[in-house]
Amino acid sequence: MKYSHKLSDGVHILAYVDIYQDADLSSGAIAASIEANPSLVRRLMAQLVKAGLLTSQPGAAAPALARPAAEISLLDVYQALEGNKELLHIDEKTNPQCIVGGNIQASLNVAYAQVQQAAEAQMAAISLQGIISDILQREAAKH
Repeated sequence: MKYSHKLSDGVHILAYVDIYQDADLSSGAIAASIEANPSLVRRLMAQLVKAGLLTSQPGAAAPALARPAAEISLLDVYQALEGNKELLHIDEKTNPQCIVGGNIQASLNVAYAQVQQAAEAQMAAISLQGIISDILQREAAKH
């Protein structure tokens, strides 16, 4: 199974822009931190700009958070980069002649909806500022 790293990379970009606001904020510098291609960083940044989480100026490597980090939730970033993508997915190809195969999708739809709702509520409660503070605290503990 292939996992998406968009959320992780998006939070990484936003935290980098906030922490290094007076340094090199080019897509190349951010990509070096993520260990990714600068074109991926530019694509993700464009989505974050479109969602109103990041601002940028054409021709200048000067992105900035569009609002305070305390007002940006993990859910905001997730929705900006993944849309309304469900966290869990059901195998639609099961045997309808089997008791389990014929009913598993409906049963799991209910359970997965509960998980999705709980996950989104928890993500909404986690702010970018909390993540940034944790990053800085961990770095300070190293010294």
